[in-house]
Amino acid sequence: MGNSSRKGEEEEAEDGAKDGEEEEEVAEKEKEVEVEEEPELPLGVEELLESGDPVLDLSYRKFKKLPSRVCGLMHLEKLYVCGNSLRTLPESISQLRGLRILALDFNKMEDVPPAVCELTNLTRLYLGSNRLMSLPPELKNLQNLKCLWVESNYFHSFPKELYDLPHLKSLQIGDNRLKTLPPDLCRMEALRGLWLYGNRFDTFPRVLLRMENLEILDLDKNKISEFPSLRRLRALRLFSYDHNPVEEPPRVGEEVLVVGEGAAEFLEAREARKERLRKAAEEAEEQALAESLAEEPVIHGILKNSNSNSKQATNGSVVIVEDPGVKEDESPIRDEEGGCVQFPLAGYDGTELEYDEELVEYETEELIYEGEGFEYEGEGLEYERAQMDYEYEEGEEVGDMGRQDEGA
Repeated sequence: MGNSSRKGEEEEAEDGAKDGEEEEEVAEKEKEVEVEEEPELPLGVEELLESGDPVLDLSYRKFKKLPSRVCGLMHLEKLYVCGNSLRTLPESISQLRGLRILALDFNKMEDVPPAVCELTNLTRLYLGSNRLMSLPPELKNLQNLKCLWVESNYFHSFPKELYDLPHLKSLQIGDNRLKTLPPDLCRMEALRGLWLYGNRFDTFPRVLLRMENLEILDLDKNKISEFPSLRRLRALRLFSYDHNPVEEPPRVGEEVLVVGEGAAEFLEAREARKERLRKAAEEAEEQALAESLAEEPVIHGILKNSNSNSKQATNGSVVIVEDPGVKEDESPIRDEEGGCVQFPLAGYDGTELEYDEELVEYETEELIYEGEGFEYEGEGLEYERAQMDYEYEEGEEVGDMGRQDEGA
């Protein structure tokens, strides 16, 4: 009896000891969890958190969990936590309502954290190089999103949740496992840049021909052996098809930059053709200009003021100037009283006058007028007004003189 009771007591003691050890192990594990939840901040991070800067970069800091203090920085606009070991984000990150850019590349996320879908002011979201296979329906809450990068994940089909993002302009979904695109992809009318490189396309997705607003299209590293003409994509500016089993680029618009096998020769030939067309246009323009100049009359104006071609009237008040270039049959026409000079009007079709500067000669000489009503004392001119009578023929208006021959 005594021995059996002792054995029972010893077994109870051992069981109690084991229970105590298990409790200690649980406590230690809880402590480890607490340590993981709030790890010691790496050197320099404390200063970053207290800087008040709207941009916080915690990339490549070996975080397994985001420091809880980050979720209290309400002034943040850009948060970069790339290259860590994050599997999710705390719900409290949804408090960062002013966040516009969130970069979560190169982590270990298998799903988009739900709290991210509550950051409604996000315009750029980077989720590349994670373990994503799909996107949550709540992503439609990000109505201001313009740029989404989900490259290097495990998408087997195109995520139609993106249809609900009306302002999405840039979609990076390269290095995934896509084989086809949905036929209603053209619903994404705001899309301007689409990166599909490194997927598993063996034929060109025909739906892309209906996406007329695309400016950048990247299909590198697929298995496409034939491309259709892309001329209908009027907005296209860059098309990359490198590392596909084709030898030359498809037909594209004249302003499209192409990248791929045979693209360099194609671009050189296109530039040479453009240069030939440009030179031909210039030569045609010069020839047309020369022909038009040959057909137009060239009128040289000659100004000559000398004693040989200036005559004074007997009363000293009217000066008659005769052009030495006027032929005999083109002599000046004087009115009946001899007080007005008119030259026959040459035909002029409105072309611009050209003056030969070498033929223009200016001669100035001092003129002394002596006549009634005109006095010159050297310092200033003084005029004595005399009443003058003008007589016009009936129907003639002031300013019409000298135009009698214009209708002839």
